[in-house]
Amino acid sequence: MQTVELREALRQAIDEEMERDEKVYLMGEEVAEYNGAYKVSKGLLDKWGPERIIDTPISENGFSGLSIGAAMTGLRPIVEFMSFNFSFVAFDQLVSNACKMYYMSGNRFSVPIVFRGPNGAAAQVSCQHSHCVEAIYGQLPGFIIMAPSNPYDAKGLLKSAIRSNNPVIFLENELDYGMKMEIPTEEYLVPIGKAQILQEGKHLTLISHSRMIHHCREVVKAYAKKGIEIELIDLRTIKPLDMGTIAESVRKTHFAVLVEEGHIFAGISAEIGFQIQEQCFDFLDAPLKRVCQRETPLPYNKELERESQPNPERISQAIAETLHLRS
Repeated sequence: MQTVELREALRQAIDEEMERDEKVYLMGEEVAEYNGAYKVSKGLLDKWGPERIIDTPISENGFSGLSIGAAMTGLRPIVEFMSFNFSFVAFDQLVSNACKMYYMSGNRFSVPIVFRGPNGAAAQVSCQHSHCVEAIYGQLPGFIIMAPSNPYDAKGLLKSAIRSNNPVIFLENELDYGMKMEIPTEEYLVPIGKAQILQEGKHLTLISHSRMIHHCREVVKAYAKKGIEIELIDLRTIKPLDMGTIAESVRKTHFAVLVEEGHIFAGISAEIGFQIQEQCFDFLDAPLKRVCQRETPLPYNKELERESQPNPERISQAIAETLHLRS
């Protein structure tokens, strides 16, 4: 075992897959000479050279389109967005080409490409740099969407993503890059489309992904001290969604709270909640509750920023209301 930061786990995944397959390359702003905006690609230019670790101009539409074309002709690009907010500049390429080309070409052209980078809010970067994009890209058939919450999953999922023959939206979080964890030294993969039960419980199911998992863990521990056992599910892959694991848990606990960093209207929790209602209605003993970003552009002010996003207090309150507990 080795203790690594999440950024190092991602670097290992990229390095190992480049070693395994000469068709893999990394492209994006500052990924080469600067070692990556968040140092995910540190040292890779020295090892692999400028033909496989490629710096780009500030032109997401251009280098995304270039890499989609490269994927169609047999390469396996990894495209880094310095922020997934900047993927909106390349929106036409992702929406019109990346996720539709296999269908539109009658299965003649696969697009084995990974779009990766930080998603959601960081620390006081304001609303134009704090979008959660999973619900936006989740609307589009053809994309696989992943959102790891820890270094182990980040490495294993990224390796699976690079090997996939489908376009993958791989969502990281800037505030998690320094998170440390023990991971194996030997190679491993995390399967696509399989959620993980982080904590087993019998009183309520708590469902989340990415950075919000850390808040959920805190709340689960606090409720455990009160004798309330909460089952915590980390989605890991958002699309395809592992409804089997979710439904089995809800049928056991009879209560569910859903937490996501994105907005509440038409969000990931809205979709999961509806599927729970479809598949588990007779098992539910209370209405579902969602804890999401409030319906406002994310403020710059530090205190307003915290109150606008899900936090342990809001999650704990939602659980108490669902279980009809006295505060």
